[in-house]
Amino acid sequence: MSAVHDHAAKAAAVTPADRARLGRRARLLAGASVSYNLVEGVIAIGAGLVAGSVALIGFGLDSAIEVSSGLIILWQFRHLLPESREQKALRLIAVSFLALAAYVSFESLRALVTGSEPEASPVGIALALASVTVMPFLAWAQRRTGRALHSSSVVADSNQTLLCTYMSVALLVGLGLNAALGWWWADPVAGLVIAAIALKEGRDAWRGQGCCAPTAVAGLTAEPAAADGCGDACGSAGRC
Repeated sequence: MSAVHDHAAKAAAVTPADRARLGRRARLLAGASVSYNLVEGVIAIGAGLVAGSVALIGFGLDSAIEVSSGLIILWQFRHLLPESREQKALRLIAVSFLALAAYVSFESLRALVTGSEPEASPVGIALALASVTVMPFLAWAQRRTGRALHSSSVVADSNQTLLCTYMSVALLVGLGLNAALGWWWADPVAGLVIAAIALKEGRDAWRGQGCCAPTAVAGLTAEPAAADGCGDACGSAGRC
């Protein structure tokens, strides 16, 4: 129980002014993520359709889901008490992860079974390189903000952004092997890697259930979150 009280004390230690400042930063980072991923998604899906690349299309769809994740954060923090929307926001982000995993798994397995050979995609390779460069910094800023706010949903959004980095690496390997060596199967295998990562992140977000969200709001006293059954599970798992 002491860990629960410690977590509640940390949440209560965040002043209303700090919470407002961090909330503005969370919205700014979510807006940056939405803007970048809109451009990334359009390019990736277009290039994927041209090349017949399931991994590239899956990468583009992940960008669309990252847009939805950012919009969820913007929706949450438009509320006067963002904490009241924490659990719903976290569940919505989890569902977006799981939807991506299901779609990309299906398309990757279908490509492996049918032997569909994608064409080389220089545009896709350049896009993956750009994402490997940009996304880790954005994910770091989001995670730092989420931890300061004790917000599982903001941290889950940072995981979504970090997932884009892992996907970019998998995409780069798949497209690179296909372009350099003609290993067509590397593309759907990269898609399966992307799906596996998305599945794990979706499961983790769903299990978080917003238990790292502070129960304290300006002028109120934080109560321990023992009723959530989470204790300090989020903190020990590194999600807050």
